[in-house]
Amino acid sequence: MTLFNVKDYQLQEETDSSKAIQQAIDACEKAGGGTVYLPSGVYETGPFALKSNMTLYLDAGAELSFIDDFERYPVVKTRWSGYVCHGFMPLIFGENITNVAIKGNGIINGNGRAWWKINRQLRKGEHYQSPKTEEIAEANKTFTEPADTNLVEWPSQFLRPPLIQFYEAKHITISGVTVKNSPFWNTHLVFCDNVSIQNVTFQNPSDTPNGDGLDIDSCQNVRITDCHFDVGDDCVVLKSGINEDGRHYGIPTKNVTVTNCTMHHGHGGVVLGSENSGGIENITVSNCVFDGTDRGIRVKTNRERGSYIRNLLVQNIMMDNVLCPIAINAFYRHGVSKSNPELLDAAPAAITEKTPVVEQMRISHITARNCRAAAGFIYGLPEMPIRNISIEHVTLEMTADETIPGGEPDMVREVISMAGEGIYAKYVEDLRFHHVEVKQRKGPALQLHNARRIKVEELTSLNQHESVLVYQDTEELFILGNESKLQKAGER
Repeated sequence: MTLFNVKDYQLQEETDSSKAIQQAIDACEKAGGGTVYLPSGVYETGPFALKSNMTLYLDAGAELSFIDDFERYPVVKTRWSGYVCHGFMPLIFGENITNVAIKGNGIINGNGRAWWKINRQLRKGEHYQSPKTEEIAEANKTFTEPADTNLVEWPSQFLRPPLIQFYEAKHITISGVTVKNSPFWNTHLVFCDNVSIQNVTFQNPSDTPNGDGLDIDSCQNVRITDCHFDVGDDCVVLKSGINEDGRHYGIPTKNVTVTNCTMHHGHGGVVLGSENSGGIENITVSNCVFDGTDRGIRVKTNRERGSYIRNLLVQNIMMDNVLCPIAINAFYRHGVSKSNPELLDAAPAAITEKTPVVEQMRISHITARNCRAAAGFIYGLPEMPIRNISIEHVTLEMTADETIPGGEPDMVREVISMAGEGIYAKYVEDLRFHHVEVKQRKGPALQLHNARRIKVEELTSLNQHESVLVYQDTEELFILGNESKLQKAGER
């Protein structure tokens, strides 16, 4: 193995390691590949790009500490919030490369607070402009699609970078390291194939704006194992581009496994969408623990996304202290054009290329305790119900503490706030419950609205004072067990 020690390139009086790191990378590339090695110590640096056939190895005690001088970050082509456009260069960037790894037991620190500060100013309506944002605006001058959304950064073009991004790359490995304090999403894989992410710790403070842990975006054949997440937004997120731009590229995220991971804090444990316009399919999630995430398994899309989210298998998950353990939502109210109120209209809309299809999901062997809002939440579109969902061998228990507030199980077109309630399902077809136990504080174990072809086998409410099932506008309802505890909405 050819080793390129960064300290061999750094002058003793230098505190900025940017030049030394770049020289080591250049030497590694010139030699045809090898390992760029960082022994124990702190390395302050600007952004840099990895090359093919290269391993970046951080020894125990090594920390890459990124400088927050925005003007030092070049403008590059990227995918930002689902759009292929130009933005700040990611802190560690790999474009159109193959056979690359980031390994070791060190720390990669994005020092994101200066970036977060500008984002918060923009959210308050304050103005921000710099030579670099002017350069980004010039690069994006012909790209106008996001102008009608709630992306607060777009008018200013302060398009914050992820900490690590691989773009159009193959045969990628990330293992062992801790990645934290990212300016935007923590680690972002775009248009990649054959990715292995093992034993990585993803950390962002709870107040990090858009502080996702790991975003898999239009990638295939991805394996995520033995990782730990403690972040300010979603832990693992699967995406594939947004709206017309995502459909234009049409590259799905598919063949992804998430296993043996722990999620401690975050808005969602494993999330699919809402940027799903290239499609998401063939996903398995198994043997994980979600502790303190808002949602556990979350699927979200809306009337502008189109494409599909399908073939999801979830099994052997333990959840504790989550807002809602299972949330599947095709009527997500965020990220839609503000100028088109019909996108959030309760009436059925015409089915077009913008209509998303959510189907074929198997969720089994889940134990969730101390849930706060609802035991489950499934909400389709009136013109395109969520269909072919199976929930089997699960136990869903709401917290018994009535002083703990609930909230929205998910953000659908209207605000639905719940606290200590059971499973809510609306606009669904071919929904099956098999050996499901629900311990709700109030209301029925299961509410059905505008549902069709529903099969309920051994649904048990651990709250014996409430109805097991309440239904309204429901056709072809088959019940096995607890038939005496059914109630049609409006009946007594």
